[in-house]
Amino acid sequence: MSFNLVLASLAGAETQVSTAANVTSNTGSSASSIATLSSMVGGLIVVLVLIFFLAYLVKRFNLVPSSQGVLKTIAVTPLGQKEKLVLVEVDGQQYLLGVTPNQVSLVDKLAQPVEVASESFATRLRQAKQSQ
Repeated sequence: MSFNLVLASLAGAETQVSTAANVTSNTGSSASSIATLSSMVGGLIVVLVLIFFLAYLVKRFNLVPSSQGVLKTIAVTPLGQKEKLVLVEVDGQQYLLGVTPNQVSLVDKLAQPVEVASESFATRLRQAKQSQ
C-alpha cells in the first residue's frame, strides 16, 4: 500500500512540475510579445522623430524652392496626356509656352499681362459647402 501512495504522490508532483513549466512558457511568450511590441513602437517613434527633424531642417535652411524667384508659373492648361500650355512670367513679361515631352516652344510673347484670379483652397471649400 505504501508503494502505491509513493507512486501517486510522484504522479501528482510530475503534474505540478508540468503545469509550472506551462505557466513559465506562457509567461515567457507573453514577455517575448511585449518585447517585440515595445521594439516596434520604439522603431516607429525613431522614424517619426527623424521625419520631423528633416522637415525642420528643410524649413530652416529653405531647401524647398519658393515662388519668389525670377520665373513664375502663372497658369497651366493640359492639352493632352503629355502636352500642355504654360503661362510663365519673367521680369514682368508674360510668355505662353507649348510644352511636350520632346520640346518647349514659345507660342506667344504677351503684350498685355493676363490677370489670373487665384483662389485658395479655403475659398473653394467654403464655396462648395455653401452650394450644398
